[in-house]
Amino acid sequence: MFEITDPNNIQLNSEGQLKHFITTEGLSRELLTEIIDTADSFVDMNAQQVKKVPLLRGKTVVNLFFESSTRTLSTFELAAKRLSADVLNLNISTSSTSKGETLKDTLQTLEAMHSDMFVVRHSDSGAAHFIAEHVTPNVAVINAGDGRHAHPTQAMLDMLTIKRHKGDFSPLVVTIIGDILHSRVARSQIHALRTLGAAEIRVVAPNTLLPRNIEALGVKVFTSMESGLKDADVVIMLRLQKERMKSALLPSESEFYKLFGLTNEKLQHAKPDAVVMHPGPINRGVEIESAVADGPQSLILDQVTNGIAVRMAVMSMSMSGQMTEKNLKTEA
Repeated sequence: MFEITDPNNIQLNSEGQLKHFITTEGLSRELLTEIIDTADSFVDMNAQQVKKVPLLRGKTVVNLFFESSTRTLSTFELAAKRLSADVLNLNISTSSTSKGETLKDTLQTLEAMHSDMFVVRHSDSGAAHFIAEHVTPNVAVINAGDGRHAHPTQAMLDMLTIKRHKGDFSPLVVTIIGDILHSRVARSQIHALRTLGAAEIRVVAPNTLLPRNIEALGVKVFTSMESGLKDADVVIMLRLQKERMKSALLPSESEFYKLFGLTNEKLQHAKPDAVVMHPGPINRGVEIESAVADGPQSLILDQVTNGIAVRMAVMSMSMSGQMTEKNLKTEA
């Protein structure tokens, strides 16, 4: 576990531009909207025959994954290549870098190769923040998920997906269902939704999977699907990790599905035009039934498409922020 200080002292340059992307917490509505709008332009570009832009040409992006994730790694790699960057993928055993000093050694080795950006995924909360604090100036750091703390690019691809289908956030009731306690995705979503002005944010979970004082984040808490889903505009299911089943937090997969799995029957409590989302990979028959996951209200495949665009947006914006800071220091 790494200590996390005020993230915005690290995330923004002196002009208020993004130079690292560590968390959605504390970022302004203007900045989150800029990420969404920039990503929105990349969605359309990704549908064209030529899918490359030269925004990161000549830059080296290192995907530094201390925790494995094929899906997230693939989308970051594709995003970097579509920005014309050179990409290096490193899957590093967490055991060999469990101490901060060892992690610093790894970073210094990579910096000596003149890398320009680190995309970091780590099982310890605060790892991306630690790396951003200790990295060489002008190297951007993107958080691809750290412990239970944050997964900001997942949250922002979800915000883009909501914006493209629902438009304005201000009237929306958004319900997040599942393992809130261990979910870095849920935390990042809640911070983003609050900043973007969603009317109401709800979390639905059994008591054993709810963090203490979760209400302090500005959410309404429910332990019943029926009440939590009532008149919801957006329903976000969370992935239930198998290890939670082996602990004493849940009785069984079938019991969880019975009470908290999303079925067409339960979805009837939401608004008729409600949309359904899931960060993936899906556990069918545990968090969600196939008829819903593959149904007309599901935006799960849209999320995958939008994920590439959002990662292109934060990578290009962070690199631009780093270059602005470098130029300002040169002028000074």
